[in-house]
This record gives sequence, structure tokens and C-alpha cells, in this order.
Amino acid sequence: MTIAVGDKIPSAKLKTMTAEGPKDISTEDLFNGKKVVLFAVPGAFTPTCSAKHLPGFVEKAGEFKAKGVEVACLSVNDAFVMGAWGKSQNTDGKVTMLADGAAAFTKQLGLDMDLSGPGMGVRSKRYAMLVDDGVVKALNLEAPGAFEVSSAEAMLKAI
Repeated sequence: MTIAVGDKIPSAKLKTMTAEGPKDISTEDLFNGKKVVLFAVPGAFTPTCSAKHLPGFVEKAGEFKAKGVEVACLSVNDAFVMGAWGKSQNTDGKVTMLADGAAAFTKQLGLDMDLSGPGMGVRSKRYAMLVDDGVVKALNLEAPGAFEVSSAEAMLKAI
């Protein structure tokens, strides 16, 4: 079942890269008592994700912060890849880069897709959601191959 507006984010552990190496971060620590836009991409360093999706949120980070909203990016990649992608996109202090290496959280959300055919394995669908104190307030899920409703601009309008 796919997560929906009004649902609570499930409890899970994700990874984030720190100066000391990969670190666990719980969904409770990420979302409880905060407003967060979580957007997910099919893969780090992939064309649309690197040219449009992540750069839009980096560029608009100040606008989200001014509205009291944190921004996090999720991908089914490991913490090392997400850390390297974050560095290449200058996300430090703007977007929290989250790794869901085995797609466990993505599967809990019901937002996984199987891209084994083209050699990518299980990945996340492209989406963006607004989460307020652990509850989904908006969920913008892209059609396959599209990039329209999950952009930074679209999410700023949803806040």
C-alpha cells in the first residue's frame, strides 16, 4: 500500500554521511516536531536528478528555511554515494542527503519500483512530500519518466 496524505511516516533507519563516516538517522529524528520536505529520486548522479531535481532544492533552500521547512533528499543508494553526490551539488547546510541502501524505507512507503531490467535494481519512484510532525500533508508523485509535480517550485506552492 502506498503512503497517503494524512498517514504517519513509518519508523525506519536511514543513513547520512558525516565527516566520521556513515551515520544512522531515524525517521523520528528526521520528522518529529518539524516540517520537512522529503523528495526522492531514482538515483544519485542520474541525469534528471542531477541536472534538475536536486539543484532546484539547493537553489531554493533559503526559501524553504524562511518558511520553517527543512529539506531532505532520499535515494536508494549507499551513504558514500549520497555523500559524494551532495558534495558535488553543494548541498551542505541546505539539503540533508539520505541513503536508503536496501530500499527498506522506500518499500515501507510503497514508493519503490523495480528497474532491474535496465540494470538499476529496486529504486524509489520520483516524488516530493511535505511532512509536518511525522504526518504527510502533501504527496506529489511523478508519473514514470516525468518531472513536473515534485520540483522545489511545486513544493514551495504546497506549503
